[in-house]
Amino acid sequence: MSWSHGELLWLLLGVPVIAALPFFASWWRQRAAARMGNAQSVQALIVGDARRLRAARAVMLTLGVTLVVLAMAGPQYGSRTRILRRRGVDVIIALDFSKSMLARDVRPSRIERAKAEVLRFVEELDGDRVGCVAFAGETIEFPMTVDYAALALFFRDLGPYDMPVGGTAIARALVSSKRLFERASTRDARQAEEQEGRPRSRVVVLLTDGEDHEGDPIAAARELAEAGIRVYTVGIGTSTGEPIPTYAPDGTWTGYQRDDAGNIVHTALTEEAEAQLREIAEITGGRYYAAGRGAVGIDQIRADIRRMHQDEQRSRRVTVQEGRYALFLVPGFLLLVLEALLPDAWIGALRRRRRPTAAEARKKGPKS
Repeated sequence: MSWSHGELLWLLLGVPVIAALPFFASWWRQRAAARMGNAQSVQALIVGDARRLRAARAVMLTLGVTLVVLAMAGPQYGSRTRILRRRGVDVIIALDFSKSMLARDVRPSRIERAKAEVLRFVEELDGDRVGCVAFAGETIEFPMTVDYAALALFFRDLGPYDMPVGGTAIARALVSSKRLFERASTRDARQAEEQEGRPRSRVVVLLTDGEDHEGDPIAAARELAEAGIRVYTVGIGTSTGEPIPTYAPDGTWTGYQRDDAGNIVHTALTEEAEAQLREIAEITGGRYYAAGRGAVGIDQIRADIRRMHQDEQRSRRVTVQEGRYALFLVPGFLLLVLEALLPDAWIGALRRRRRPTAAEARKKGPKS
């Protein structure tokens, strides 16, 4: 037999004190009776054998308290194997909404292809919580949710021209993802994770063309690795370079973006950018995927998340000890209740023969 709260067994040291209390009370009563005068006369006023009842109450009180303390200590005997309730994976989609994502080296464009793949990815999730960080020079966050329809609406309505600040800040996107995870971790969820012995799996899917203009993405990746967050990176674009189209507010194509000298600006997924994305993934235990002209790499990430589900399901088959506290708590509680109901002595009318009244004696007449 084992104990889930063995430290409470120290309370048994107080049981001898509780057992001694009835004897102290009996001694105190005898002393009080002696102060009143003739102790035998005072004792004669108590009808019945009070000593036996008080001894029985003392035994019940001592045994009851002992059994309740043992129940509080959590006795465990025997074991069984059970599978804990299935738990999903927390996923944050960090999608680059910079203007360079308008390039069309991935059809129909980098951003449209990425959004289509992300929406398909979200629709095929099963019970996983999903959040979103849309980033350019600043970030826009969508909190963790299982309302996939609301998340899809957020993606569909957002475009590069909706971002408040241009540029590409990968480090800021990673930090925002970490903070989004922290806000989604409620007190009840943390307590459940502590009881189950392992945190909920957390994944960031970072989709970008890799043109980082500020910050230190590698340092941000180390922060996420320390927090146990895995980052999958997807590099979107080609290394040959592609002009960045521009559009009017009504969506009409107006040409290509030009620099101050009037030259057309080209965007490419360079080797340096790919090396940085690959390092971010390696630091956090994720993987890097390069998007081709007809794919973005989401299918491979979805397969990895499925494997996470399978690994987690296997690891959540645990052996637990059977709690047997009821075997101690029920009799202990009954003994304490019975002890409280027992009197110190029987009522005189139940223990003494009833004497006839004067009227009854006259009706019977004199004895012959």
